[in-house]
Amino acid sequence: MKKTIILSLLLLVSFTVFSQDKDAAYIRKIYDEALERGESYEMLRYLTKNIGGRLSGSPQAAAAVEWSRQQMLSYGFDTVYLQPVMVPHWVRGEVEIGRIVNSRKLGSKEIAVTSLGNAVGTGPGGTVAELVEVQDFQQLAELGEEKIKGKIVFFNRPMDAKLMDTFSAYSGASNQRGSGPTEAAKYGAIGVVVRSLSSFRDDVLHTGSTNYGLNVPKIPAVAITAKDADFLSDLLEDDPKLQFYFETHAQMLEDVLSYNVVGEIKGSTHPDEIIAVGGHLDSWDLSEGAHDDGAGCVQSIEVLRLFKALDYKPKRTVRAVMFMNEENGLRGGRKYAELAAKNGENHIAAMESDRGGFLPIGFGITGTQVEQDKLLSWAPLFEPYGLFQFKRGGGGADISPLRTQDVPTIGFIPDSQRYFKYHHTPIDNFEAVNQRELELGAASMAAVIYLIDQHGLR
Repeated sequence: MKKTIILSLLLLVSFTVFSQDKDAAYIRKIYDEALERGESYEMLRYLTKNIGGRLSGSPQAAAAVEWSRQQMLSYGFDTVYLQPVMVPHWVRGEVEIGRIVNSRKLGSKEIAVTSLGNAVGTGPGGTVAELVEVQDFQQLAELGEEKIKGKIVFFNRPMDAKLMDTFSAYSGASNQRGSGPTEAAKYGAIGVVVRSLSSFRDDVLHTGSTNYGLNVPKIPAVAITAKDADFLSDLLEDDPKLQFYFETHAQMLEDVLSYNVVGEIKGSTHPDEIIAVGGHLDSWDLSEGAHDDGAGCVQSIEVLRLFKALDYKPKRTVRAVMFMNEENGLRGGRKYAELAAKNGENHIAAMESDRGGFLPIGFGITGTQVEQDKLLSWAPLFEPYGLFQFKRGGGGADISPLRTQDVPTIGFIPDSQRYFKYHHTPIDNFEAVNQRELELGAASMAAVIYLIDQHGLR
């Protein structure tokens, strides 16, 4: 009996070692293909330089849909199709104007501003009033209607520079942009100025969505740069009656028809089990949307291209999804999950790349204890490639609606220290992306999907 048990254990250990060696060898092939013949970078060049910024509802967004469909067809994926989805159509309008108008020290001084996404415009008359600076909603409530009514609220809470995880710093400051205009309007404010959400004290403008609440007046809102926010704050200390003028022409038009774009390689033995990988095809209109999220889109297409190039026949169906309207509505992600439920699809995993095309450092997973343990157990296979952060908790905005169907969601994690220099800015262009880092990210994503395909997560 003892000999039988020992023999069984030896066979199990031998099989495990063999399996790990086999996986390591195939992962090496994936990285070699990506680094020697990867196509993510050239795909990104076309998407950014030939199409550009792709705000939902725009002609550029429509062009990006057709480009990604044609690109996946050209690679010979088994199926490529469109998922119709109605999306918001917000337009920025004429160039915004910002100005300090009655400074005792400076008189009138121009300040660069950019409308927050989904915000209403001031129209040609603009908005002018005294500024009231606040750090958070608690301070806003303490000031109350008496000191806020008829004023422009200036939200000036910076991202916490002490946090190594810049996404945590972003989360800690983003509510002033997302909900600030509605919160300020509750106390009678007529406009809002928000400090740009940046990890850097620079002169770059960052836009991003605001979300108006129900039964509260919609007031215009703009962002200013971090440097100008500090400058404005210093002026207010000496001159509490300082006034600010801004003029915007943004408006929300009727919803328009757009699409998620889906390409897939059918599974050879378990075609009904789906592994999805994606990014969002839309971007803000200020730039080419290279890091956010052109990079994630081309990396997701590249995952399937790598499998085709290596003649890998996945056991499960591997699906690349270009989601539409993450930036100012999340309509594409919700529609994808809705259709998955309606069609009775069985997703065994979903991965998202929406943190830029920077150097890959790991993955995070949200799911059961077993699913998390499985992903974390693969970490040693990625040590030769510099990935060291495999953690519990992760996913992405567009795949988050799949969690209601108990789908484990995986977030690709690149080094985030530079991301919030480019996020939602006019400088998020092709030139900001490093080719090798982008291709390494695609290879890392493909390697994890290969392991899920081979071994599952349960």
